[in-house]
Amino acid sequence: MKTSPSKTSPIDTDRLADFVLFTQRSCILNLSGELSRGSVSFPQFFLLAYLSSEEYLTMSDIAKKMGHSTAAATGLVDRLEKLKYVERVHAAEDRRKIMVRITSKGTELVAHMRSEIATNLSDIMSEMDNDEADTFDHANRAIQAREV
Repeated sequence: MKTSPSKTSPIDTDRLADFVLFTQRSCILNLSGELSRGSVSFPQFFLLAYLSSEEYLTMSDIAKKMGHSTAAATGLVDRLEKLKYVERVHAAEDRRKIMVRITSKGTELVAHMRSEIATNLSDIMSEMDNDEADTFDHANRAIQAREV
């Protein structure tokens, strides 16, 4: 069931915006410390997160998902490949087509960071009152419905 904009109070949207900004800032600060140790930038980490949920992505897929040119996507992949977080493979049906897939080292990094983010969010959510938790739950369901 969709909620019309007129049924959403400005207070709810403001509270949700504050929640998103706070959690994003908190998670990004935690990511920053972790990622700087492994010489991985935020865009590179976001690419690894995409790759962790796919068998592989082509360079054009990566460029589209990242909002970059194919050349910029190639640069991201080059750096991640040097760090052994991803590997390039040739498509069986067309060896000219290059596919990128995450390595076990890359999967471990994403899993570790996801765990850190989940812990951070759990701590934040444990301090919510019932109204805040309901607002969060409603927003989460709405976001998931839009992704389908």
